[in-house]
Amino acid sequence: MNKITTLILAGGKGERLYPLTKDRAKPSVPFGGIYRIIDFTLSNAINSSLRKIYILIQYKSFSLQRHIREGWNIFSREIDEFIDVVPAQMRFNEEWYKGTADSVFQSIYFLNQEKPDLVLVLSGDHIYKMDYRKMIEFHKEKNADLTISVFEVPCSQANRFGVLKIDKDFRIIDFQEKPSQPEPSPLNPSVSFISMGVYCFNIEILVKRLFEDSKNPQSTHDFGKDIIPLIMKQDKVYGFPFIDENKKETKYWRDIGTLDAYYEANMDLVSVNPILNLYDKSWPIRTYQDQLPPAKTVFSEGDRTGFATDSIISPGCIISGAKMHHSILSPWVKLNSFSQVEDSIIFSDVQIGRYSKIKKTIIDKNVIIPPNTEIGYNHQEDKKRFTISENGVVVIPKNYVW
Repeated sequence: MNKITTLILAGGKGERLYPLTKDRAKPSVPFGGIYRIIDFTLSNAINSSLRKIYILIQYKSFSLQRHIREGWNIFSREIDEFIDVVPAQMRFNEEWYKGTADSVFQSIYFLNQEKPDLVLVLSGDHIYKMDYRKMIEFHKEKNADLTISVFEVPCSQANRFGVLKIDKDFRIIDFQEKPSQPEPSPLNPSVSFISMGVYCFNIEILVKRLFEDSKNPQSTHDFGKDIIPLIMKQDKVYGFPFIDENKKETKYWRDIGTLDAYYEANMDLVSVNPILNLYDKSWPIRTYQDQLPPAKTVFSEGDRTGFATDSIISPGCIISGAKMHHSILSPWVKLNSFSQVEDSIIFSDVQIGRYSKIKKTIIDKNVIIPPNTEIGYNHQEDKKRFTISENGVVVIPKNYVW
């Protein structure tokens, strides 16, 4: 494992998650009360004994850099272990990253310094649990030049992803980006194999193909659109069937690139039996947390009773004579007396005023909801001020002032 360097791509704009990405990079968006999205990829890497990690950043990266510095400063360079945050280097030109492949191309200097045998390229904005060591062993057994981790989805949903055609030996023989008619799996015609954005490269092949791609003026410099088709024409590319460390009957991998996908993934966590298991001690998900007081509920006087059902309540929260159901509170949230919160996600440092009612709403940080306010009950009124997703989720941006 010491001869493997990991690159985590964390520089995307995350435009479909706007306004949650108005002031932060997509991997830095809060998830599940106390986590950031990138915590899942980083935890997978740490749990897989990967100790040389570069995080490639670009847009609105301040909060992401701070989170990594405060929560993930766990290695020592003295023993050749590190998690380093790397902005666009502009070594070959004066442009920002032009695509996922270009972000790695701009980081070739670091790869040359490390001289790894293998490079693991990961996306920093997916939610899943995976032991990358199993994929690396598969890569070595197949003597592959590139191995792509693949996930099964129903054919009817596969047109939103990069779809792979795989033979019975799991060698990839075709790749199509968001095809109108996805190729079915040879093992199960009702599903298609899609790319998870998890790549294991032999270093020589990666560097060679990136230099070739950089000289192509027609390229978009993207792994899915350009690099994978280029490598498939010349090198051995295999698909690794995803092995889920979540240990549930249904395999879990989520691309939470839209507001509705993000909302649904969070709401899964407050179901009676969530698909994503956050309580598995054998596969811990790390994050950064302040030293906070415990959450509490207060008052039990008829209608002025503080309680929560089917919910996640983070440290520092106070439910003061309020009712909460099927919702997620991040740290330092206060629900004041007679207020109601249902089917909602509340970020840190939010206060809900007395007698206010919040339903199916995401409230970003540092918002004070005035007393007697209703959100999520009248979309005609809500959309005059806020973003509303296709499925009717109201999103209140960070620092919004009434």
